[in-house]
Amino acid sequence: MLLTYRALKRRALARKLAITTPNGIDESSYVRIGGIDQWISVRGEDRTNPVILEIHGGPGASNLIFIPRTRGWERHFTIVRWDMRGAGRTFAAGGPEGQGELTLDRPYRDALEVTHHIRTRLGVDKVILLANSFGTVTGLRLARNHPELYAAYVGTDQNIIGGGRDTGAYEALLARLEKAGKRKQRAAIEAMGPDRSAWSAHEWAEYAKTVVTTDPLTYDTMKTVVIRSLWFSPLHTLRDLRTYLKAQTFSEPLGPQAMTIDEYAEGTAFRLPFFLFQGDSDVLTPPEPARRFYESVTAPVKDFALIRGASHFASFRHPDQFLDLLLTKVRPVVTGDAAMR
Repeated sequence: MLLTYRALKRRALARKLAITTPNGIDESSYVRIGGIDQWISVRGEDRTNPVILEIHGGPGASNLIFIPRTRGWERHFTIVRWDMRGAGRTFAAGGPEGQGELTLDRPYRDALEVTHHIRTRLGVDKVILLANSFGTVTGLRLARNHPELYAAYVGTDQNIIGGGRDTGAYEALLARLEKAGKRKQRAAIEAMGPDRSAWSAHEWAEYAKTVVTTDPLTYDTMKTVVIRSLWFSPLHTLRDLRTYLKAQTFSEPLGPQAMTIDEYAEGTAFRLPFFLFQGDSDVLTPPEPARRFYESVTAPVKDFALIRGASHFASFRHPDQFLDLLLTKVRPVVTGDAAMR
């Protein structure tokens, strides 16, 4: 019965995804990036719309599962969704042994290749860079270093890694565990210490899992948005779903590597429009550090907004709110005119 319902739901979502407009685009394929085949999807109802390149999170968590939730974005933007090495269909194609080096520098260099490919394929000079969650680590570096390639930077579920100075989220987790009487979990997190750069990949993953399961809104989002999107994705078979999860485990070592970064030392000067849209109740990447970083940023245009009633995965829990922000704040800056929904 459950599989029958899944099949019916997937068929309905597949119909929803159909792009039938005369000037639309819906193509996906493997492209040789960084010496391996990487999966790139391009979708939109009008090729003349601004182009968004998504840098997904995880690490290793493809955004393809969220296409039905963000279908409305494709009326106003051409969306490029890229499964980075160690994620989704790219991981499926080469397996663990075919992903090459797993370092923070590698997805950065891959992203530049993807950017040049998209600019050539779609005939555009610049694309909007939209990074979420762990992808914002790479996103900030791209935005800092290559304003000639990107029309704007949009970060959501924005990580601000401040050289280990900010331990607020870690301390808040200890307080939640203490209040809930979960002494064993609290002791385990406390034993790890606040220095995330010293954590193993397993400890980094356990910390994230504990944050998600101890905050009611985040846990609900994980179940109703992330797991549900996985289960009903019309683009993924059951085997694909198993591979999707294996990819995340494979990519975990990138987590502790990122914790050595100091975003302030890397630079707060951005030579392109800069936007941060954060969930107002996010406990994994809290809005306060993001706002502090935003306030230190210099950029030609900048804006900060909270997404109401949102934890982590804010843009996917409330895709309509997020689209409103893209249309009212980002698109007018990029195109020079307002867009109506």
